[in-house]
Amino acid sequence: MRFMDFRIISIGTLAQHPLWGERTPVRTGHATTTLVRSGDRTILVDPALPPQMLEARLAERANLRPEQVTDVFLTSFRPEARRAITLFETATWWVSEQEREAVGTALALRLKKEVHEGEQADRQVVEALSQDVAILRRCKAAPDRLADHVDLFPMPGVTPGACGLLLENPRFTTVVCGDAIPTIEHLEQGMVLTPAADVDQARASMSEAVEVADLLVLGRDNVVVNPTKRPF
Repeated sequence: MRFMDFRIISIGTLAQHPLWGERTPVRTGHATTTLVRSGDRTILVDPALPPQMLEARLAERANLRPEQVTDVFLTSFRPEARRAITLFETATWWVSEQEREAVGTALALRLKKEVHEGEQADRQVVEALSQDVAILRRCKAAPDRLADHVDLFPMPGVTPGACGLLLENPRFTTVVCGDAIPTIEHLEQGMVLTPAADVDQARASMSEAVEVADLLVLGRDNVVVNPTKRPF
């Protein structure tokens, strides 16, 4: 049995990076996509690129086809983290229970409001919301341990149920952060991504990850060595 390993499939980016002085979107934002393999499980975290692009990137970076992915894990339900999720029809889709419940309530209320408008309802909005509801319904509430050496690492704040993954290796510990720690600039300056559902909670989540991890997979950036830890 293979021990747990991981690799970056696609490095993400922010549509607008406030710590670069950007105030309006200047690019298409997408989350960092990470591949985690443990035993017979092949887990793709945040399938954020458009489907055709992500399929090509999977082949380039890991020699994998979409049907070989056994699990998809979303660090949040933000659209920029799940553009290609329907590419993985044979996989099990996971999201944290807290995120699933919070998003589900909000989506149901928005959809009910739009439908209530009747003929005045925006059909495109109703269709988009209906698609989101269908995706969320298929997403299961993730267990505390997703696979051997792969545990959930709750990081609420940026969204109510944002959740990373704690990857255990004999020599080092890695946290896949999602938008809880988006970029190296946010990490170095101790800044959380805004707007956030709860800024104080988001700061606490960032601090906990920094305390625990040797390596950090940032939500819109690359994997980095924890700047507070000694090199290894």
